[in-house]
Amino acid sequence: MTRIAVYMTGGIAVYKAVQVVRDLEKNGHEVRVVMTKNAEHFVTSNTLAALTKYPVLDDLWSKENEASIPHVHLARWSELALVVPATANFIAKMANGLADDAASTTILATAAPKMIVPAMNDQMWNNPATRHNVLFLKENGVKIMDPAVGMLAEGYAAKGRMPEPADVVDWVEKYLNQKNSLQGKTFVITAGGTEESIDPVRFIGNRSSGKMGFALAENAARLGATVKLIYGNVTANPPQNKNIKMYHATSSEDMFEQVKSEFEKSDVLIMAAAVADWGMPKVADHKLKKQIGQETLNLTLIKTKDILQEVAHHKKHNQLVIGFAAETNDLLENAEKKLKKKGADMIVANDVSHNVFGNDYDQVTLLTQDGHIDKWPRMSKQEIAYGLIEKIARELKQ
Repeated sequence: MTRIAVYMTGGIAVYKAVQVVRDLEKNGHEVRVVMTKNAEHFVTSNTLAALTKYPVLDDLWSKENEASIPHVHLARWSELALVVPATANFIAKMANGLADDAASTTILATAAPKMIVPAMNDQMWNNPATRHNVLFLKENGVKIMDPAVGMLAEGYAAKGRMPEPADVVDWVEKYLNQKNSLQGKTFVITAGGTEESIDPVRFIGNRSSGKMGFALAENAARLGATVKLIYGNVTANPPQNKNIKMYHATSSEDMFEQVKSEFEKSDVLIMAAAVADWGMPKVADHKLKKQIGQETLNLTLIKTKDILQEVAHHKKHNQLVIGFAAETNDLLENAEKKLKKKGADMIVANDVSHNVFGNDYDQVTLLTQDGHIDKWPRMSKQEIAYGLIEKIARELKQ
């Protein structure tokens, strides 16, 4: 089963977290506990030590820890970090990289996936600072469970209450079951824009930060897939994951050759790259100099290879091909045409008329060959990527 580090922070709901620890152990997981000093005002460390049969980490400076580095040992031991309950203060520390006690130092040091169960007063939950911190953590791959609506410690009902222990454990188990749902599957994902050279200095291309493609690669890798990430011109930082192998492709021709080669032995292709539609028939071997009195430059362009269409028309029956349609007008009409023409299994359509390039948010609509149209609400690109990879994982199981 899974090695889980449970982080308990200083809210009244910490008494519920004791049941979460018990239930996780009953499900066969190995659990160790980290507590803040404020959490110990509500529940003693002795209680958790007795339940888990391991000492609780609550002090980096205790005598027994002088000859060791307990927070680093626990950080490396963990396969999952669960913060329950998570106070507004601890969420703020996580979002800003603060490490001033045993809990915040340990969670900053761990590379394990992180899950947070917030519990606080509704006004604290709705405070712009907390909303900003929660959003930042979500965008960086932290899973956050929505607080429940119910009676708060202040004596009135509102959103901010910690969900019941059974619901928390179910949420964790669903995540753990999904975690390896793509084990043994190989994804080819493209990102960024291609550059079509005019001469050794100039090029034409499409705008793209690479954020969506990178987010898709991260989420597929987190669920256990082997990812071949083929990227062009990008401004976003590339993902860091041992399951992701990266290939750089400058032009549409470069990208086509790499996609064609890698998809042959893969299960899924997601074409999130902004591939240039036009290029030069022949690239000049020297810089095209401006002539005296020249006011215009005429270029003859030819169509580049349509990677999505080429690959989709030659895919095997057990392979999935997903394309993106970035449109400035008639979104659904153009996306439906693209779906039929290209032969992809799914098109993810988004409206790029409102300067979405480089932004962290987008709103997409999914179209499939069976005529189904699913409009998603505006959300972060990380959330879109997570939802899309989950959908693909379900499709692969059918």
